[in-house]
Amino acid sequence: MQAQENAGSLEKRLDIAVALNQLEADVEQRLKRIARTVKMQGFRPGKVPMKIVAQQYGSQARQEALGEAVEKAFSAAVSEQKLRVAGYPRIEPKQGGEEGRMEFSAVFEVYPEVAVGDLSAASIDRPMVAVGEAEVDKTIEILRKQRVRYEPADRAAAEGDQAEIDFRGTMGGEPFQGGEGKGARLVLGEGRWLKDFESAVVGMKPGDTKSFDMTFPEDYHAKELAGKAVTFEVTLNKVAAAVLPEVDAEFAKTLGVADGDLAAMRKEIKGNLEREVKKRTQARLKEQAMEKLLEVTQFELPQALLEMETQRLMQSAMQDLQSRGVKMDASSFLRPELFQDQAQRRVKLGLILAELIEKHELRAKPDQVKGMVEEHAQSFENPEEVVKWIYSKPEHLDEIQTLVMEDNVVAWVLERAKVTDKSMAFDELMGNA
Repeated sequence: MQAQENAGSLEKRLDIAVALNQLEADVEQRLKRIARTVKMQGFRPGKVPMKIVAQQYGSQARQEALGEAVEKAFSAAVSEQKLRVAGYPRIEPKQGGEEGRMEFSAVFEVYPEVAVGDLSAASIDRPMVAVGEAEVDKTIEILRKQRVRYEPADRAAAEGDQAEIDFRGTMGGEPFQGGEGKGARLVLGEGRWLKDFESAVVGMKPGDTKSFDMTFPEDYHAKELAGKAVTFEVTLNKVAAAVLPEVDAEFAKTLGVADGDLAAMRKEIKGNLEREVKKRTQARLKEQAMEKLLEVTQFELPQALLEMETQRLMQSAMQDLQSRGVKMDASSFLRPELFQDQAQRRVKLGLILAELIEKHELRAKPDQVKGMVEEHAQSFENPEEVVKWIYSKPEHLDEIQTLVMEDNVVAWVLERAKVTDKSMAFDELMGNA
């Protein structure tokens, strides 16, 4: 059983054989097992003649026996030659061959040899972000705005107010889909509605009606309205002014500080921010480290793995669309080529990580897993309960172990690359800049 490799390819062809006498013996045993339980009209269970059982189930038994025999022969040959099979083999029957046996060729791909390239010239920027009192103050303001309430105001609408309106839009004198609403509420200046529309409402008083022209942006999501000029008539029904909660003991209690202590609240907010900064910093380092590994490491990818990953990504995208209520057949526009680049990156990176983890013993250690679980749990109200819950769920513990191994790989890369500490504003790291 000799494997033959095609030049410049991961594809191999392996000749395997199945002895006919062993195959016939297996078929006979399968038919005997079937005969013991098969039900057939005119016979009691277990009393159906073997000849009739063979006529009825012989083809099925032979197909199953042959499939199992080929699988065993292939596995034995692969094990003997220490081959790492990627994907599934394609079995092709061979003509002729020795008497007393059936011969096949198994065509398959093997995993490539992965040699991680030199990282000594790779440059990585490590974000350095300070969390001080200003960042805590800014976060408190965000938390206040999340708890805003609106009180009726008998005055003209201003930015920050909540306006209740009726509106009707026309294009060329005719109404258009989605252009009419009654009792709609919008917070002026929040940006959830088009800027020109919100700006037109500012300055109106309850009971006022106003007509104005505006043009939809060229990149508007509704293509039939993109770049089109329309006229809106808006009636302002009510104005409500935003009222933010005071930063007091009651506010602290709403954030989970049971005794309402403001100093404890600020300390907890700062701790949460520091954990978030650490997480985002690590994410940026991970992204850079993975890109550098991809850049310096070149090898051929098994087509079987690429095809499987492409199908997995397509299936995931279709399920996501269905969960969002998309009724159309997603397979009509989710074509494999849309996912090929992503599949190639994921397969290549997966093979690189597997090689590094195995070769340099970067597997997750129990104390590392415990540390990450406890750190994750700190963002919850009852950390001890969260820790117990994670350890009781193998799938979640597996996710933590994977993250730890990825962090170990990042640390390995940082030891070998040129790392430069780079100051970064808090808002930039958080994506608020």
